[in-house]
Amino acid sequence: MRAIKTLEIQPALPDRLEPLREIAYNLLWCWHSVAVELFRRLDRTLWEKVNHNPVLLLGSIDQEKLDHAAGDDAFLAHLDRVNESFKSYLAAPTWFSRTHFKTDGPIIAYFSAEFGLTECLPIYSGGLGVLAGDHLKSASELGVPLVGVGLLYQKGYFQQYLNADGWQQEFYPDNDFFNLPVWLEKDQNDGPLQVAVDFPGRKVHARVWKIQVGRVPLLLLDTNISINTPEDRQITAELYSGDNENRLKQEIILGIGGIRALRGAGINPAVCHMNEGHSAFLALERIRQSIKGDDLSFGEAAALSGKSTVFTTHTPVPAGIDEFSPLLMGKYFGDYYPQLKISWNEFLGLGRRNPADDTEPFNMAYLALHVAPYVNGVSRLHGAISRRMWQERWPGVPVDEIPIGSITNGVNTPSWISAEIGQLFDRYLGPDWKYKPADQTIWRAIDTIPDEELWRTHERRRERLVAFSRRQLNAQLKRRGAREMELRRAAEALDPEALTIGFARRFATYKRATLILRNPERLRRILANPKQPVQLIFAGKAHPHDNEGKELIKQIVHFARTEDMRRRVLFLENYDINIARHLVQGVDVWLNTPRRPMEASGTSGMKVLFNGGLNLSVLDGWWVEGYSPERGWAIGNGEEYDDHEEQNEIEANAIYDLLEKEIVPLFYDRGTDGLPRGWIEKMKHSMSELCPVFNTNRMVKEYTEKSYLPAYERYRRFSENGTSTIKDYQERTALIKKLWKNVKILGPTSDSQGPIPVGTPITIKVEVDLGGLSPEDLQVQVYLGLLNTEHDITEGMPITMEPKKQVADGRWEFVATTACRQSGRFGYSVRAMPAHPEFVSPFELGLIRWANPGN
Repeated sequence: MRAIKTLEIQPALPDRLEPLREIAYNLLWCWHSVAVELFRRLDRTLWEKVNHNPVLLLGSIDQEKLDHAAGDDAFLAHLDRVNESFKSYLAAPTWFSRTHFKTDGPIIAYFSAEFGLTECLPIYSGGLGVLAGDHLKSASELGVPLVGVGLLYQKGYFQQYLNADGWQQEFYPDNDFFNLPVWLEKDQNDGPLQVAVDFPGRKVHARVWKIQVGRVPLLLLDTNISINTPEDRQITAELYSGDNENRLKQEIILGIGGIRALRGAGINPAVCHMNEGHSAFLALERIRQSIKGDDLSFGEAAALSGKSTVFTTHTPVPAGIDEFSPLLMGKYFGDYYPQLKISWNEFLGLGRRNPADDTEPFNMAYLALHVAPYVNGVSRLHGAISRRMWQERWPGVPVDEIPIGSITNGVNTPSWISAEIGQLFDRYLGPDWKYKPADQTIWRAIDTIPDEELWRTHERRRERLVAFSRRQLNAQLKRRGAREMELRRAAEALDPEALTIGFARRFATYKRATLILRNPERLRRILANPKQPVQLIFAGKAHPHDNEGKELIKQIVHFARTEDMRRRVLFLENYDINIARHLVQGVDVWLNTPRRPMEASGTSGMKVLFNGGLNLSVLDGWWVEGYSPERGWAIGNGEEYDDHEEQNEIEANAIYDLLEKEIVPLFYDRGTDGLPRGWIEKMKHSMSELCPVFNTNRMVKEYTEKSYLPAYERYRRFSENGTSTIKDYQERTALIKKLWKNVKILGPTSDSQGPIPVGTPITIKVEVDLGGLSPEDLQVQVYLGLLNTEHDITEGMPITMEPKKQVADGRWEFVATTACRQSGRFGYSVRAMPAHPEFVSPFELGLIRWANPGN
């Protein structure tokens, strides 16, 4: 029976407990263990039942227990501590306000298709979302004036269970938004905020919800409202589900709807950051609003918004990028593109590798690359992969100069560290490890922690992981209707003292979850050694349409069910933040086996660092930067293979060799006091050297100083004088584009002949026909480097040439003096690029002229 009226019922909290409501609605609690423990104290069993959701806890708990807590002095003292701590946190000066400036509201908008903040908000699928959640938390810690924008999915990502044969099944329970730590955002008239986006023949409306993440607001759009058609209400039903057309709808709501939601909430960000290309339509909406509001041309509006747009790519292969057919784009943007004052072909060209190819689909990464001058990969290796992958976007530019940088991912330290390890750090590192996790001097004090204390603390966390895994296994078996004998066996699964290896992530095939199972008999011998036992805990989800990934899960489950492996191998169903937290806090070794170079970064292994776990990983993603023999183990030496079967065989054997010859012996090499001192030494190296690097406070600082602030300053300069500055800029760049075809490099000359001693100054001159431009419109460079056997310059170094004199009408001589600091066979060429003080990169216009080899 459909309801005709709705009522919103709130918990009846005693006055003395009223601060609980405010604490529950700020996700600051989810990365502060003292606040989590506060809610757990109310009712430990119910806290687990409501999946660590404080809003639902307060709405479900017996009134008698609330009344009892209101009279419990110990509980009230705990409540007061948390309440005062949160108030102090929100009012305190921050790194950003002390180091840069104070603002009245957000100036940066961070867009992501998913946010993994806490387990009770299942609007994430994996690493991309968890990274986005950690980004917001660290922005809050640092006081970066940022607002998040995403979608609030009615069903979120699927919940996983396995059938009797180990095959993954999916179900999609509804998220009850009114019992989650979210609330409806208000518009500037104090009414519920809604935005509308034009779809074919109709408008689709989205209401806007808000989550407070410490100091940072997060706005989430939801189309499941009665004004929409039944079909449109399903747009935001599920994350990464449905067909390609629904993906397009979601990305329109995220990008275009997200910008409109910000404006409706009274937020006008100077900078927009796209976490992957899903939200790239935001750039089109910013351009459209500037055209409409400031009477700008497309080029002027694109320059204004483009100077303040940041794009982070997470994808190491072109196949991972969303693409849409021209026909589908016409269906949804046929009435939109004229508002941008460009033609249909120009519009489609924004999302194409070759704008002239009418058959090419519209690629969201290409759109992002066209509109964002600040582009980065998520590890150094991934930055290099991205430069090669997108090189065609900048023809004529050497691959190592492609303007795609890298900012290596990190994790939010307090979100993943165990309470026990945190208390240990408090005693020996002092409280600053929480507030300055990127300060290397703080982490050096790891060496002062007594080996015994560190090891006993780590052992307690392993014991808790084993106890948690047994409870999870028991619940899994009960759901499948297991017999009593199986339930009794579940209580004996795993050994709290055995070397424990964890593997948990998305079950995409390139991550090779079953690589360690390649030689099952050899693995059995390692795991079942009675004197030095080893155990494996797996977790992870395959995409609902990925049958190959599901088959990997099935293989693991079948291996785990063999009689001799029941106590040694376990698969935990329905991987989420809660399971991840238990795993990274309790394992001894974290296993990571991607096929290089398919792992853009990876962050699960970083979470292990802070808890004393060690990494065993292929040299891919972040581990290329993190690995040294003192900190963990590398599978191979960074090789890449064309033959995947050969690669699997070689790297599986490498894992077995490392386990048999290094890892297992080191773990069980105990002194008379029972301590594995060699292992503990490795733990301390890993923690002291890697923790200050692979955290999101360091990462967000990098984004702020490399991208956000430069983008903000350019936006401010372009905006502060009305439209005159941007119009002047656009006129100048338009002239450069028009006349560039006339620019000619007439041949370089050098004053040095024959063999040249190392360090000898070399002067190079070149005449350039400016083609109607002025010298300040160009940047002329010598490109110098060692030659390979093909006579190509390798690892070239650009050296700026200065305009020396005008030698004829429109022709100038440019000069540079340099020296080679090593011997060898060097070569050089000369190139010219457009120049302007507001260029983020000299390759911004995609124009470059090289000297003709025949000159």
